[in-house]
Amino acid sequence: MLTTTDLKPVIFANVTAALAEDVGTGDITAMLISQTEQATARVISRESAVISGSAWVDEVFHQVDPDMQIQWQVKDGDRIKPDQVLFTATGAARSLLTAERCALNFLQTLSGTATISQQYADKVASTSVRLLDTRKTIPGLRMAQKYAVTCGGCYNHRIGLYDAFLIKENHIMACGGIAQAIETAKKNAPNKKVEVEVETLEQFHQALKARADIIMLDNFTEDEMREAVSINQALAKDSQAKLEASGNITDETLLPIAQTGVDYISIGALTKHCRATDLSMRLI
Repeated sequence: MLTTTDLKPVIFANVTAALAEDVGTGDITAMLISQTEQATARVISRESAVISGSAWVDEVFHQVDPDMQIQWQVKDGDRIKPDQVLFTATGAARSLLTAERCALNFLQTLSGTATISQQYADKVASTSVRLLDTRKTIPGLRMAQKYAVTCGGCYNHRIGLYDAFLIKENHIMACGGIAQAIETAKKNAPNKKVEVEVETLEQFHQALKARADIIMLDNFTEDEMREAVSINQALAKDSQAKLEASGNITDETLLPIAQTGVDYISIGALTKHCRATDLSMRLI
């Protein structure tokens, strides 16, 4: 699981890029305020949500002004209510106002991702299935969004194209078949997980025979998923694959799919359909 300790270089890079984009050569509006003016600001939520992104907020304020003092009243993963105070920030008024939008952009976007992840996770809490994110992330914020997904109670699929194989239709065609693709993958990188996407039960049998680690059941019906689960469970333990459902997952189909017995369900909506949480900062 991703942690903010692991992500320190990513957080620094995310914030550096965001501040360069926003502040540029300097915040000319903040310069209207005296350098010596001190202030305290309070950030509250306008709606219910799940919090994620506090480390990004801290880094924004630190890069703008290392003397800024931040006091959090919540932590990542907490469920919050409307009008709840999230944190206060104290320091130079100029610095508070310069950091405001950048800090809130990270917090509202990552909290939005955590919130939708929590909503999906709650729907299948009665099952053992794990909900996975995908690579359908905001460019430049993949690691941040994948961290936010875990704050909402879901899990990470592969991070990118480098840490696990995901063999799809075009890979299969170019390699000459499912067995050939899996064999080459295991030869090229024996320590990497090999997942293959299948569209029919015939392809599913081929992937099982070729010893794929994970088999993605793409747009299978619920009956086909149950059959695939039954076939897989009938095998010896060391011959079984993990099964992942994918494609056209909706609020209505999520729980029935989870109840088929698949191990994972991958959902692009966790990161690509997120709506920023409504937050507000006011000087007090």
